[in-house]
Amino acid sequence: MEHRLIANLKENYQIIFNNISLLEQAFTHSSYVNEHRNLHISDNERLEFLGDAVLELLVSRFLFQTYPNVSEGKLTKLRAAIVREDSLASFAKECEFDQFIRLGKGEENSGGRKRASLLCDLFESFLGAVYLDQGLEVVEGFLAQVIFPKVIAGAFSHEMDHKTRLQEVLQKAGDVNIDYRLVKEEGPAHDRHFWTEVYCDEVLIGQGTGRSKKMAEQAAASDALQRLEK
Repeated sequence: MEHRLIANLKENYQIIFNNISLLEQAFTHSSYVNEHRNLHISDNERLEFLGDAVLELLVSRFLFQTYPNVSEGKLTKLRAAIVREDSLASFAKECEFDQFIRLGKGEENSGGRKRASLLCDLFESFLGAVYLDQGLEVVEGFLAQVIFPKVIAGAFSHEMDHKTRLQEVLQKAGDVNIDYRLVKEEGPAHDRHFWTEVYCDEVLIGQGTGRSKKMAEQAAASDALQRLEK
């Protein structure tokens, strides 16, 4: 297996596979298998099937718990936006998975490494492999690093733009001053974390953290909304 992939998973996501063959299978496209029949290896299609189900379950649970006052219809639309092909392909690229997929020469030459459908399948296959090797909790931890912060930041739906929603709620009673303040930032440039507080007329109403200032502000607004709802 590609040592850079193993190092990437360990360093960035704290995932160390017990069964490396599962990881190899997750990153093996059917075109590679067809060109290397003598190796008696399996492609990632079955893992993709499993990973798809695991992803939908964990995303559904996250949305259900994070947005207790959002209707079923809106949750369904939001989930669909998160697990759609282009979103998952983007996550795969962000994790640099596209660098490690094993492709047949024909698929490689036709641009398969950049194809959204292939990268989407790869991402789901990886989740399936992690589930079999490490269990549901580790998959959830991975999603908590890669997907969930973006959801909280409002990346998938205007309905989940917490800053806009907070402004609408607070200004129902008239004009108020809403102020987001960056209170701390830590970590190297490639893994920076930001902490933000949101104030309404100088009163602290929410706190949040994220990998960008925008994400931290959205998280703070989400926290404020949840406090106000209580």
